Amino acid sequence: MGSGISVVLKAQTLGTLWGFPITNSLVMTWGVMTLLIGLAFFFSRSLKLVPGKLQAGIEYVIEFVLDYMADTLESEELARRFFPLVATIFLFIALVNELEFFPGVDSIGFLHLGSVTPLLRTPTTDLNFTLALAFISFFTIEITGIAMLGFSKHASKYVNVKSLTGFFVGLIEFISNLGRLISFSFRLFGNIFAGEVMVLVAGYFLPYFLPAPLMGFEMFVGFIQALVFAMLTLFFIKLAIMDPAEAH
Repeated sequence: MGSGISVVLKAQTLGTLWGFPITNSLVMTWGVMTLLIGLAFFFSRSLKLVPGKLQAGIEYVIEFVLDYMADTLESEELARRFFPLVATIFLFIALVNELEFFPGVDSIGFLHLGSVTPLLRTPTTDLNFTLALAFISFFTIEITGIAMLGFSKHASKYVNVKSLTGFFVGLIEFISNLGRLISFSFRLFGNIFAGEVMVLVAGYFLPYFLPAPLMGFEMFVGFIQALVFAMLTLFFIKLAIMDPAEAH
């Protein structure tokens, strides 16, 4: 059994570029970035004044999301400002997760010392990738709070020396805020990596029955995880721009 199932927790290095390691998850990240940029470019070139069904459908979804963000942030201007970030996070994570079981991912690679090093690995099964996304969301949230409220008012959410209760409430809020880095990164990494391992084990024991329905379920989970990451980013931005008294 040990020789039949191989689970690698860490992304494998394929080579180096100017001293920086190039991993298989990084290669797939570049590939998905290129795909999204290409789709955006060709879609923008095909826009028409009288939209077809595809363009009309996409415009409807964009308008729906913008309206939802405007209601959440209570500002149409802020909704338009943060729409590119929230939409990109969702599209990128969703596409990466949906390509998880695409032929060639984690299966085509290089033979090295009797084992195969995959050329492509799902980025969301690499903790470095999910942690990088968590940092992007975290710093966006904090910088937005400082820009909207000012440094002193934003800092008053975490530093309050007016009373002992206020001090401990601020300390708890500060620790909870730092905990977002862990919850953001490990939730996404854990769900996608665990699903990939589950499909691998199911394929080893019952190759003709379990893998297909489990893959379908994991693709659904991948979509939900992308939605959760994007929505949490939006909600935490809302909390960051709220007045400290109103937030409490």
